[in-house]
Amino acid sequence: MISKPSNPARLVSNIKSAIGTNLLPGLCLQLFALTIGLSYFYWPASQQIFQILADLKAEYGAVYAVISTSIFGGLLPFIYIFLSGKIRFLPFTQLLFYIVIWAALGGLINGFYSFQIVLFGEGTDWLTILKKTAFDQFIFSVFVTSPLIALAFLWKDQQFNWQKTRMHFDDLIKVQIPTTIVTTWIIWIPAVSLIYMMPSNLQIPLFNLVLCFFVLILAILNVDEKGSSHLSDDTT
Repeated sequence: MISKPSNPARLVSNIKSAIGTNLLPGLCLQLFALTIGLSYFYWPASQQIFQILADLKAEYGAVYAVISTSIFGGLLPFIYIFLSGKIRFLPFTQLLFYIVIWAALGGLINGFYSFQIVLFGEGTDWLTILKKTAFDQFIFSVFVTSPLIALAFLWKDQQFNWQKTRMHFDDLIKVQIPTTIVTTWIIWIPAVSLIYMMPSNLQIPLFNLVLCFFVLILAILNVDEKGSSHLSDDTT
């Protein structure tokens, strides 16, 4: 009888696999985020577009964050995957799932960004960026977004069957959530730092653009054989 690998061994294996899977999308993500950041600071022709996004965010606040994140994080990537024929079970339910989960995360992240302003101010100096990035990645991501995303996508992968999902809770806690946390650190810390370099009204718009780009690249390169595509298992 072949013994089942221990949780630590499976965790290390999962992290290595996740890093390998996300390495190219992660590098593309960081390059894309850097390009947007450089465009904002050094390409005057882009200022009009950035100003439109900032004005929309300033006018509509949390509503903008909820709607835009549901579109950029869920709807647009889902449309691509669906049209590619890679969604093979409960397509309408999956569409609702992606829209709702990213709408909720958009509102949550918007509130978190506002909370960061209360804690650390709106400065874009290196110390403020460092504090916000550290608090984001080592507190908020570890205890809020990574567990929520891991649980939500586990439920989706079990075809929205809660009883089947519960059977995987031990693996979720000991393997999947830690894997999500570590890969999030490796892939998203540079991009998150760039997001915090932007004025507060541009942080959600930049997050949306980077998120959409990342999940599209991830979806294009990595869709499992069951058609259960992880539009973003590793986001902040």
